Amino acid sequence: MFLKNAWYVACTPDEIAQKPLGRTICGESIVFYRAAGGKVAALEDFCPHRGAPLSLGFVRDGTLVCGYHGLEMGCQGKATGMPGQRVNGFPAVRSFPVIERYGFIWVWPGDAAAADPAALHPLPWAEDPNWAYGGGLYHIRCDYRLMIDNLMDLTHETYVHASSIGQKEIDEAPPKTTSEGNEVVTSRFMENVMPPPFWRMALRGNGLADDVPVDRWQICRFSPPSHVMIEVGVAHAGHGGYHAPAQYKASSIVVDFITPETESSIWYFWGMARNFQPGDAALTDQIREGQGKIFSEDLEMLERQQRNLEAWPQRTLLKLNIDAGGVLSRKVIDKMLAAERSTPAVTEA
Repeated sequence: MFLKNAWYVACTPDEIAQKPLGRTICGESIVFYRAAGGKVAALEDFCPHRGAPLSLGFVRDGTLVCGYHGLEMGCQGKATGMPGQRVNGFPAVRSFPVIERYGFIWVWPGDAAAADPAALHPLPWAEDPNWAYGGGLYHIRCDYRLMIDNLMDLTHETYVHASSIGQKEIDEAPPKTTSEGNEVVTSRFMENVMPPPFWRMALRGNGLADDVPVDRWQICRFSPPSHVMIEVGVAHAGHGGYHAPAQYKASSIVVDFITPETESSIWYFWGMARNFQPGDAALTDQIREGQGKIFSEDLEMLERQQRNLEAWPQRTLLKLNIDAGGVLSRKVIDKMLAAERSTPAVTEA
């Protein structure tokens, strides 16, 4: 149902700053913690002694200690010590490849020998001082593909987000969907419209008038396993829209990392990266708060949608032109799932 041989956002560094973190990702129960030297480690969240969750333990001198009977675990999954016991014959637990980069901790829940750091999704803005980022995390009870559908078809903004980013012109501007390789792109452009409340706030934050017509754009990019980056923005009308000089627009990238927990629940890491006023921390907080409210408006809809689909699994859903981005994204996922299932596991020499 979900790709295993891929990098997923597992958590943010602050989540493991004080103690281990237990999190289920793609059906795998994993504990994340900082090992010796501050390096992030990830193990199966299962103590080989009595099966207690290792995430209920603590870290001492870079070693993960089970909170039940004090079994000490090394970052490769082997027991390294226990009060009054010899541990050489204890079975190992699984370790998972992890990378800390771009302000996130990423995990590879599939075949460890196939993990390729070069396959990590590139985020050039995350290492550029001319950009600022703020975001958060939601746990949502829905199939991860429903969130991809949601993000690849922003028509719902008119209805779900009517008080923040929605406007009738979204319905009136036909989307265009294309695909190249494993990337799917759905774009929508609106000309000479009034900015909705969220974008009026963003214009003011960039020192621009917020009561004049603008050109608005939404360019949604899906890339596997389940990432959606959305270029969004507004520019004062008549200055080139998406291609307008920086002094006439407020634009950003909506960052969406959708990490499956189970077949019907996700960890949704959301945020916004912007390249205007990057040093304005108050503006970052204001945008984070506004965006958090916007995304919270999706929660009930997605969770109730999931419940309906579980209650009526025999129902066939319609596929309209506005659904093309989600439909093509699912085809990419299905193609890659088929390839992953047919590929033998890589074994280390």
